[in-house]
Amino acid sequence: GYRVSLQGNYFGRNHTYMTFPEYSPRKHIKLDPPMNIQSNATASKCQIWWSVWNVPWYLAEILQYELQYKEYSMSWEVALNKTLPSSLPQVEIEATELRSGIAYAARVRCKVSENENSYHSQWSEWSQTTVFQRPDVPKVSEKILNTKTMQYLFIPLSFGTLLCLFWSCNLSSRYCCFLTLGQKASLALTFPHQLLSFSHSIVCTMGILR
Repeated sequence: GYRVSLQGNYFGRNHTYMTFPEYSPRKHIKLDPPMNIQSNATASKCQIWWSVWNVPWYLAEILQYELQYKEYSMSWEVALNKTLPSSLPQVEIEATELRSGIAYAARVRCKVSENENSYHSQWSEWSQTTVFQRPDVPKVSEKILNTKTMQYLFIPLSFGTLLCLFWSCNLSSRYCCFLTLGQKASLALTFPHQLLSFSHSIVCTMGILR
């Protein structure tokens, strides 16, 4: 440790005003605030990351971070604080903690972890802010409901149409004896063409529903 004294000259005489008999620099650390804070928000989460400057490697591994975020229009006095469990310079905020379509501001500060006995520090100043906004979430339930409804309606209608085609073919065959040879050939070609067109429609519609 060190012995630190605060001295001054008053009316030509030296005076000692304050003395720290056991001063250890490693117990009185204040780091620079984190920098380059950035964010990326999606419909499911928001990722925030940053970097630290002028921090020795042996301290970077034992740092503790605190995140503070709020709605952009609100005061920092009502912001939410999170002490991060990891020394990694990154954090994720779940979408359930954010309101869709609302802009947020976040900042972070750091210090040596309180679980560390060899070093001690106070919180750094807050970093600059990053602004992010969770995208509007579409109403998935309604989309799924509409898709399922279309599938439930499409399947019985498809089978019904097939039955009608087969019934039409069967009905036509009963009167086939009254047709000429050319009309029979035309009838024989019409049904496979209708069936092929309908099968193609089924494949295309099922692809759209997926």
